[in-house]
Amino acid sequence: MVPPWWRSSWRKPSPGGQPGHDPGAQHAVLPRRPAIGEAVTDAFRAEGIEVLDHTQASHVAYAGGEFVLTTGQGEVRADKLLVATGRAPNTRSLNLEAAGVEVNAQGAIVIDRAMRTSAPHIFAAGDCTDQPQFVYVAAAAGTRAAINMTGGDAALDLTAMPAVVFTDPQVATVGYSEAEAHHDGIETDSRLLTLDNVPRALANFDTRGFIKLVAEAGSGRLIGVQAVAPEAGELIQTAALAIRHRMTVQELADQLFPYLTMVEGLKLAAQTFNKDVKQLSCCAG
Repeated sequence: MVPPWWRSSWRKPSPGGQPGHDPGAQHAVLPRRPAIGEAVTDAFRAEGIEVLDHTQASHVAYAGGEFVLTTGQGEVRADKLLVATGRAPNTRSLNLEAAGVEVNAQGAIVIDRAMRTSAPHIFAAGDCTDQPQFVYVAAAAGTRAAINMTGGDAALDLTAMPAVVFTDPQVATVGYSEAEAHHDGIETDSRLLTLDNVPRALANFDTRGFIKLVAEAGSGRLIGVQAVAPEAGELIQTAALAIRHRMTVQELADQLFPYLTMVEGLKLAAQTFNKDVKQLSCCAG
């Protein structure tokens, strides 16, 4: 799987000696975050995967039993070609304009927190809308749309929406990145803890990655978490709950976490706002 945070291609030698190659994409599964891209790139390269940054294919051909991709840096040949273009809303034939339903430039139906479109009596949910394309978001949106269509008043709050990409190591995010917070006028204070400071990662002999916490400057309220780790998807929901309940990083640092678990890394990352965790003894608060 190709990390979605930068425009690049990758290839890994196959048993037959030919590389697999992805021409790269202009879209992103998750917002681009440099630290994530760098960490996953390093992990890929350590496995022998060649990552070509900012590389796009202008032409693809199949000749002599192999794919030939033309890029700005020359030709790339591969025995397999994965085309991962993402999903596009299939709305063009619906004549939504006549119904007064607004769509964005990609054809996605624009909805509010109640799943209501620009036509007050029409609701939409799922990948045809401008919401994040995750099955759990679509399911939650569909439920709320049904409630609201029958006279209810249910909203979908995505401020603490977790997202996971199952690369190796995994990537998981929730809430704001620093850039997103600054765009919304929120000053931030952030800390990044590499996994060589997490006991479980050391016990697993796999310290690839990091846990990063983004807090609101002044209040210390946790507003975002990004993690690259073999089990990042297993710890991100704890971060989502902390954000949902408006915890500060100090409150997170004061919680009891079981020793020798990956999620303990959240506590350690929170402690770095006020302490040097390298100087702490095991489980010290």
